[in-house]
Amino acid sequence: MATPAISTNFTDLLDPRFKRIFNDRYKQLPDRLGEFFSMKSGSDFPTKADARFSSVGTFDDVGEFSGSVSYDDVYQGYDVTLTHKEYAKGFQIERKLYDDELFGIMDGKPSGLATAVQRTRQKHGASLFNNAFSIDSTWLNHTENVAMCSDSHTTTSGASTASGFDNLVTTAFSAVALAAARIQMRGFRGDRAERMSVNPTGIIHPPNLYDLVYEVVQSSGKPDTANNNANVHKGVYTAHDWEYLTDTNNWFLVDEDQQKENQLWIDRVPMEFGMVEDFDTLTGKWRVYYRYSLGWIDWRHILGAQVS
Repeated sequence: MATPAISTNFTDLLDPRFKRIFNDRYKQLPDRLGEFFSMKSGSDFPTKADARFSSVGTFDDVGEFSGSVSYDDVYQGYDVTLTHKEYAKGFQIERKLYDDELFGIMDGKPSGLATAVQRTRQKHGASLFNNAFSIDSTWLNHTENVAMCSDSHTTTSGASTASGFDNLVTTAFSAVALAAARIQMRGFRGDRAERMSVNPTGIIHPPNLYDLVYEVVQSSGKPDTANNNANVHKGVYTAHDWEYLTDTNNWFLVDEDQQKENQLWIDRVPMEFGMVEDFDTLTGKWRVYYRYSLGWIDWRHILGAQVS
């Protein structure tokens, strides 16, 4: 357990000769979770400890009527469970230090816990993409048992997965790679290997690819050529540059409408603060607590590029 902040360890805060003491002046990064997740509360689900999802597949094509109606089956899809996890952090201050320090630093320190919460949530949200090429069971249990971005997706219907079930590429970002990724996503198929509507509209990338992505989606002519051909990517995509993406080369193409349906963040217990003073030691204690889960339901909203 961390020991309380005491006056003998922070003598600068008790010395009037110090005209200014800097305290966390860096601008905090904004909350970006709403760009990538459908934000839900715990009250949106009947279960308390987790949130559970399932699906039922589509019908096959309609055949020609030959005198009697042909009946079809639908197939149970994969089950998804998001288990809410608890997070907490505390801070302790000696009463004497709290009373005597001259610059209000310790008075405002407990509010820094809110900054830590915000930063932690961004990291956890970005983990959906940072771990997109492996099975991440931190909050998620998905009975398909493959990564969100994979070339090994399956179906419960028994339909052939030879075409339209691969949402993993390894190509570095470029105008040509983006065009190929768009074609690949438009070819995604449903649980009966039927054609479906996928409209890629967003690119999620690390800051390292900012200039390259900007040129590809904003240039009027074809990027990096002397040709006067029109740039088919101009005005089509929204670029999402996120600081918490850890790989400098990986990027993602998404259908932003379907993304909000398939990527969920559930705040089971929103962020809450508490404070108490220990009766015997006069030590003030602050703590923050919250509980949430996140994960993906279906993979057909995204294509991931795992660039070596």
